[in-house]
Amino acid sequence: MQSLSVALGSRSYPIHIGGGLIDRAALYAPHLHGTAAIVSNTVVAPLYLPRVRAALEAAGARVTEVLLPDGEQTKGWPALDQVIDALVAARLGRDALVVALGGGVVGDLAGFAAAVYQRGVAFLQVPTTLLAQVDSSVGGKTAINHVRGKNMIGAFHQPSAVVCDVATLGSLPQRELLAGLAELIKHGAALDARFFEWLERNVGKLLARDAEALEHAVLRSCELKAAVVSEDEREAGRRALLNLGHTFGHAIEAGTGFGSWLHGEAVAAGMVLAAELSVRAGRLARADAERIKSLIARAGLPVAPPSLSAEAGGNLMAVDKKAAAGRARFVLLDGIGRAALPAAVEPRLVEEAIAAAAQ
Repeated sequence: MQSLSVALGSRSYPIHIGGGLIDRAALYAPHLHGTAAIVSNTVVAPLYLPRVRAALEAAGARVTEVLLPDGEQTKGWPALDQVIDALVAARLGRDALVVALGGGVVGDLAGFAAAVYQRGVAFLQVPTTLLAQVDSSVGGKTAINHVRGKNMIGAFHQPSAVVCDVATLGSLPQRELLAGLAELIKHGAALDARFFEWLERNVGKLLARDAEALEHAVLRSCELKAAVVSEDEREAGRRALLNLGHTFGHAIEAGTGFGSWLHGEAVAAGMVLAAELSVRAGRLARADAERIKSLIARAGLPVAPPSLSAEAGGNLMAVDKKAAAGRARFVLLDGIGRAALPAAVEPRLVEEAIAAAAQ
């Protein structure tokens, strides 16, 4: 096992990365005080929930289970009500621990429930997808979707710890694995040119689920994200760099109906668009944009967006959380590993980038 810390003063917490950690989850739950609720979904629960429950019960906890449907469409008010209702019915108090067992949807929703239940209870992230392990489980962003925009309703609520059991990645459907690769590529493209080069050399090993390669990729991504979150917890500045490709990506998800495109797939196409926009804005060399597009394609991810009208896309991007004064803002690249803080761009350049990517 390898561990690192997200340094946030009194809200600091560890990230543990290794194989077989699920069976020892209770050891990494510093806020386990006798009651816990495991929030999972109907796909992940049969695989891992009994093992997590056994670990918590062995530590003396009374455990409640909350099972949600699978998929991004779950991340809304009805599922949030289901979780809160279960916590109330089980008479869990402010000393309860909410355990998020699953991918990004479960983590975001369970974390938001923990943030608002009785004005905030502790929660433990146990991510079981590559995307959640390298991105959404770290940093304390919790949310549900609104029909007009992704993650529009939420709160910052840091976990007690993050337990990344890389052995769970062996059960991932291939499409989910590829979606996680998109966030790995994003971290390299935005923050670390050397990591991007490592991904170029090792994408085949990641696709083959080589355990050593996966563990290195998860560790490096968590290191990168932990450093950024420690510096800028609430995205007042540098943390926005982690949103490379997300203004386009969130518009793709909302415009196609949540769930049609996985988050990682939308971010992949969004990164191609952001790189193309960076070229057209005179900031990124064409050769670097082609490297990004090539790696995304080699990872089996989409490099072109779906067909959305310019009006629909513009409206969706205008309500993105990075927008200002009703105008979309974009994380652009000055080079591989050198993302720039969000900025408004001429609408003409955005339209040209979308048209070029669709060809």
